[in-house]
Amino acid sequence: MRIERLAVVGVGLIGGSFAAALRRAGIVDHVVGIGRGRGNLDDALRLGIVDEITNEPTSGVRDADFVLLAMPVGQMGAVMEAIGPVLAPHASVTDAGSTKRDVVTGAYLHLRSALDRFVPAHPIAGSEKTGAAAASATLFVDRKVILTPLPENSAHAIACVRDAWLACGARVTQMNADEHDRTLGAVSHLPHLLAFALVDLIAGRPDAERLFGLAAGGFRDFTRIASSSPEMWRDICLANRDALRGVLVDYRQRLDEVGRMLENADAAALEQLLTRARDARDAWLRGSGNGSNPGHR
Repeated sequence: MRIERLAVVGVGLIGGSFAAALRRAGIVDHVVGIGRGRGNLDDALRLGIVDEITNEPTSGVRDADFVLLAMPVGQMGAVMEAIGPVLAPHASVTDAGSTKRDVVTGAYLHLRSALDRFVPAHPIAGSEKTGAAAASATLFVDRKVILTPLPENSAHAIACVRDAWLACGARVTQMNADEHDRTLGAVSHLPHLLAFALVDLIAGRPDAERLFGLAAGGFRDFTRIASSSPEMWRDICLANRDALRGVLVDYRQRLDEVGRMLENADAAALEQLLTRARDARDAWLRGSGNGSNPGHR
């Protein structure tokens, strides 16, 4: 495939890495970076991730033949409403949002004339670092990207979006939006919420300074993702709140079970739980190749 003019709305870690990866693959000629913060856009321009920058989505996507929406999901609706009337008739459009049902709803509201060309996607890759300066041309190599196509999507549009992610080095799979949100609610959104909640719990203690001073590798590993963007994760949690609330109920029940094991000094039951969890995680790492993957989305 060949992309003459790529427009990236949100040139942060994900959007910047997408542009850099397509540059590395040699399939893009010109990249327009679109965003709110001038400093971040200047970084993207200085680093050669983009060729021009603008704060205006409408002018930025005009004449683009491929558009990536990579801003926080809470901004999707407003941006879709702005760009919908000016998208080129031939433009393929996708997003990188960590939730899909809300993005699909926004597309039906605001991208009606481009529904056949808007193919929702979610790259399962990332870092707690943010901004264009954190972008990497190899971020998506051997990482999964989930497409959640719409019934209205043309085969051509799906192929274009799939080919773009494949050019980034990703492994592309497909599922519907509801299944995506339930799955990611359990394995991505819940862990982030727990990490944020634990750090906030410790920070609110009167002896917080002493506790943080004694924290070591286990606390650091568990809470690393609490250094992620609060704005982004606020939007993700709210957008996927139904699925997240459901898995929180299940998690509370499991914690209550652990509490009863401790109350009853039930060493056998506690060891069985710990062994099952260790074995399940080890099997996942062996099968997924994610043992050293810092990705969090």
